[in-house]
Amino acid sequence: MINIEYYNKLYHDSVAKIQSDNYELDKLIDSNDDRRFGISLILRPDESIKERIQNFLSKLKSVEPNQYYYPNSDIHVTVMSIISCYDGFHLDQISIDDYIEAVMKSLNSSESFDISFKGITASPSCVLVQGFMENNNLNLIRNRLRNVFKSTQLEQSMDVRYALRTAHSTVVRLKENLEQKQKFLDVLKDFRDFNFGTMKVDTLELVYNDWYQRVDKVKTLYEFPLV
Repeated sequence: MINIEYYNKLYHDSVAKIQSDNYELDKLIDSNDDRRFGISLILRPDESIKERIQNFLSKLKSVEPNQYYYPNSDIHVTVMSIISCYDGFHLDQISIDDYIEAVMKSLNSSESFDISFKGITASPSCVLVQGFMENNNLNLIRNRLRNVFKSTQLEQSMDVRYALRTAHSTVVRLKENLEQKQKFLDVLKDFRDFNFGTMKVDTLELVYNDWYQRVDKVKTLYEFPLV
């Protein structure tokens, strides 16, 4: 499957970069001047999966406590970044009802689907939990979203950064130089194939969000039940 190949390449390429100190630090996480906001359609892993993720994160925290670790409230999978976060975007610039209507049209008769969270991968700046779709429903939803929004005059920036094809969840962001790099990589290796659990996705959320989906910055605009 494309997801496995993608995740494997990402992992090996990123570990090599981390080992050679070519990783990237996020300098905006602690900034009070970060005003990047956007609109996303997301799903949230269930509590049992999030608890297993926190167990994994606790192992990483024990060797690298100064990185940014996602709390349960912020862990999510992006179904589609409808308006990618940018500096200065505010809700009063758009008609929320028009966006809700467009998403509702995209999700018409969309069925619930299963996602299995198994193993971790990495990027040069993040650690991600791998998500695998049990069927093609999520991709169908994404394609409908693309088609519906392209037929409107609504502001959107889907696929501008990259076309979403996976169901991963970012759970760690590097913000400080790694002090125990090898131990950090050893923990990643230990959880490379760890089974975090499988869940049925029966609700999607349209949210106004900052770059990190922090609970104190996120505003839920609408929840969409799936059939």
